[in-house]
Amino acid sequence: MSEGSTRANPTRAATPAPVAPAVGPPPAVEPARGVLPSLVPLLREWLPRQRWFAGKGRPITGFSLVSATELLPSVPGGPAPGLLHLLVRAEQTGGAPPDRPVPPDCYQLLLGVRSDPPPQLAHAVIGRPGGGPLHGRTVYDALQDPRLAGLLLERLRAPGRLGALRFTRAPSTDIPSGLLPRPVTTEQSNSSVVYGDAYILKVFRRVGLGTNPDLELPLTLARAGCGRVPHPTAWFETDARPAGGPAGSGRASGGRYEVPAEVTAPGSVGNSGPVGNSGPGVTREGVIREGVIREGVVREGVVREAAAAPEAEPMTLGILQPFLPGSADGWQLALNSLSVRADFTGAARALGRATAEVHTALASALPTAVLRRQQIDLLAAGMTERLEAAVAAVPALRPYREPLRAAFDAFAALGRRGRTWPAQRIHGDLHLGQTLRTAHDGRWALIDFEGEPARPIAERRRPQPVARDIAGMLRSFDYAARTHRPAPGSSAWSQEWAVQNRAAYCEGYAEAAGADPRDEPELMRAYETDKAVYEVLYEARHRPDWLPVPMAAIHRLAGFGNGGPPPGVPHTPDAWTAPEPLGARPAGADRTGDAGRTGGAAPADAGRTEDRPAPGVPPAPGVPQTPGVPPTSPA
Repeated sequence: MSEGSTRANPTRAATPAPVAPAVGPPPAVEPARGVLPSLVPLLREWLPRQRWFAGKGRPITGFSLVSATELLPSVPGGPAPGLLHLLVRAEQTGGAPPDRPVPPDCYQLLLGVRSDPPPQLAHAVIGRPGGGPLHGRTVYDALQDPRLAGLLLERLRAPGRLGALRFTRAPSTDIPSGLLPRPVTTEQSNSSVVYGDAYILKVFRRVGLGTNPDLELPLTLARAGCGRVPHPTAWFETDARPAGGPAGSGRASGGRYEVPAEVTAPGSVGNSGPVGNSGPGVTREGVIREGVIREGVVREGVVREAAAAPEAEPMTLGILQPFLPGSADGWQLALNSLSVRADFTGAARALGRATAEVHTALASALPTAVLRRQQIDLLAAGMTERLEAAVAAVPALRPYREPLRAAFDAFAALGRRGRTWPAQRIHGDLHLGQTLRTAHDGRWALIDFEGEPARPIAERRRPQPVARDIAGMLRSFDYAARTHRPAPGSSAWSQEWAVQNRAAYCEGYAEAAGADPRDEPELMRAYETDKAVYEVLYEARHRPDWLPVPMAAIHRLAGFGNGGPPPGVPHTPDAWTAPEPLGARPAGADRTGDAGRTGGAAPADAGRTEDRPAPGVPPAPGVPQTPGVPPTSPA
C-alpha cells in the first residue's frame, strides 16, 4: 500500500545524528491521570471512524495510557493552540479465539487543543472533553492544523529529547524552516504531511515495539550506498521498557506497556519528578504510574522497576523524507500504459533490475538465513491454514480448494526431499504502488518499507525468501490489467499486457541478480497462490464487485487456465480468463521473450480486518488523489 508515498533523493546517505538537547522552553505539565479519562468518551467514538484504526467491528472496552508529552502548552482561553502527543492502547474484545488472544493495539495521537478552533478545522474536531485538564476546550487532529504541523517540522529540525520523544536528524542535512504544510488525504494505515514541495512526513498511527522497517531498511541501504531507496532525513521515536516480562518483550504482566521513563522527565504530561538515569541496566528506585481506563473507570497501577532495568526497545513514530513532486508511481504509470495501449516492458524490465539491486544490497548488509525442511513445513502449513480459513469464508473458493492446496504441498515436498532456499530481509509489501520513477532521470526507486502493518514488527523483520516480493509485484501487474476499465473488445490485449510485463520484470530481475525467479516454479506458485487467496478474502469482505479480479488468478493457479471450469462450477465468467502462468522455463531456453510463466505472491494474514485495500489495488474510482502522491494500493 502507498502511504502518501515518499518523493525522495535516492543518493543521500543517512545515519543517526548525535542527540542534542531540544530547544525551546519546557512545556507546561498537567496530571497524566486527568488527560486520558477526560478523552475516553471522545476517543471511543472517534477512533473507530478513522481509516487507520485496525480494530473495526470489535467494541472498544477500554484505553490505557502509554505516554503523554506536551509539545506546545495550551493556555485556557488563549488564542494560541496547544499540541499534545499521546500513545494510547485501545483494548478490544472479539476477533480472535480465546487460546490466541490479540494484544491491544497502540495508537499514536497528535491532538490539537484550542478554545475556539477556526471553521477550516471543523472536519478535524474530535470533541470537547467534559472534565479534566482540557475541560471546555476543543480537541482535534493536529496534523490537519498547519500551525501545529509546522511545529512538528521544527522539532525535527532541532534534534534532541522532549519528554518521552526523541527527535533525530541525519547528519549533513539542512531542513529549512517556514515550509507550508499540507496533509495528504488519500492514506489509510498512516498519516502524512507534505511540507512545501521539499519534504513529506509519514506519521505511523498504529505503532509497535522495535524499529519500524520503513526506517531501518532505508537507513541500512543508505549506508550500503544503494541509490534505489529514498533515504530518511529525520525521524522521531520513543522507548518502551518491559515491566514484569522478559527483557525486550516490551509488555508488562497482563499485557500492559510500562510508561517510558522519559515520561517522568520534564516536558511530559504527568511529571512525577526525575527518577534518575534511564540507560539500560541502570538501577532505579523510581515509581512510574500508568492509568488504565476500562469502561470509563480509571484504575491507577503502580509499577516498580527492577534493580537492573532491561534495555528499552524503540518505537518508530514518524519519518521525514525528501519529496519530489515530479515523480510518478508505478501503479499510475501502468494504468496510463494500459489506457493508451502502450508498451511497458522496458519499464517493467528496469523495475525488475531495481528490485534485484535492493535485494542484493540488503543481503550484503544484513544477516541472512537458510530455510530447511522444518521452516519450509511451517511456511507451507501457514499457507494451507490461510487457504482453509478463506475457503470457509468465501464459497467461490470451495471448488478450487484441492488444486490450490496442491501448490503448498508441492512446496513442502521439495523441503522434505532436502531442498533449501535462502532467506533475507525484503520489502515485505511490494507492488506497483510502492515504486516511483523519478522525473529527472527516469530511474526506479522502491518506497514504503513498512511491510504489512497488520503484522507485528518483529514478524516483519524476519528473513524471508525474495520470492515473496517478486510475487507481490507479479500479482500487481495482473491487478493493473484487470482494473483499468478496458474498452469493449480490448480485454484480451490487457491480459497479454500483463503476461509480457510479468515476464519482462523477471528478466530484469535475472539480469541484476544472476538468478531468474522463473527457475523456481514451485516456490513462485506457492507464494502467488497464497497471495491470491488473501486477495479473494479481502475483496469478498470489502469490495465484492472486485472479486472476479483475484478469482481469475485462482482459476489459473488451480490449473484450469482456459480449459474450462472446475467441477461444480457451471461456467467460468469472462472476467476470470487470466494470463498464462509463468511456469518452468524449458531447459536451455533464453531468459528473454519467454512469457509463459507462473508468478508468485506474498503470504498475507487472511484474517486481517484492517481497512486497507488488497495488494496492488488502487482506491475505488472517484477517490481524490493528491498531485505527486501515488494512490493507495493494497498490500
